[in-house]
Amino acid sequence: MFIRTEDTPNPQSLKFLPDQPVLGQGQLGMDFPSPGAAKISPLATALFDVDGVVSVYLGADFVTVSKDQTVDWESIKPAILGTIADFLAAGIPVVDERQATATAGTTTPEDYTGEDREIVEQIIELLETRVRPAVAQDGGDIIFHRYEPGDGIVFLTMQGACAGCPSSTMTLKSGIENLLKHYVPEVTAVEAVA
Repeated sequence: MFIRTEDTPNPQSLKFLPDQPVLGQGQLGMDFPSPGAAKISPLATALFDVDGVVSVYLGADFVTVSKDQTVDWESIKPAILGTIADFLAAGIPVVDERQATATAGTTTPEDYTGEDREIVEQIIELLETRVRPAVAQDGGDIIFHRYEPGDGIVFLTMQGACAGCPSSTMTLKSGIENLLKHYVPEVTAVEAVA
């Protein structure tokens, strides 16, 4: 199996692109910020067994691994490549669907009524079409949590390489906030959810 790697804007994260799907097209990415969170994914669990791995993000066709800053990529990259290749070649499901649950703390347009629902639909549409593809190229993802109609604040979470990236705050404030404010005037600010 051939697996390409790409650098991300976060020097502690590397994007691994196998020549086959990871979660598959149309699937939302899955973020595992700790070994305990990885219990539903045998692949993420196996990657946490590599010394120095601190978080794993599974995308439709890529895996982003973040490492401890005291570890060099040269020392753990071969073990990560081997783990991903062996796992995907064995045909083991990447996620145990019986244990997978919806993302906690998120809302959907159905949780809102009237004009607020239309605003949330616009926000989600912009995130899906303009933001998510850009952050996926950098090995990450963005999750909509909620919109506060009274004060116009949108709450989002950056995942994968974007979660620990030094420029993620600038991406949220200068990029995403400006985009949402431009297209949805009711939005006054964007805040990160940890």
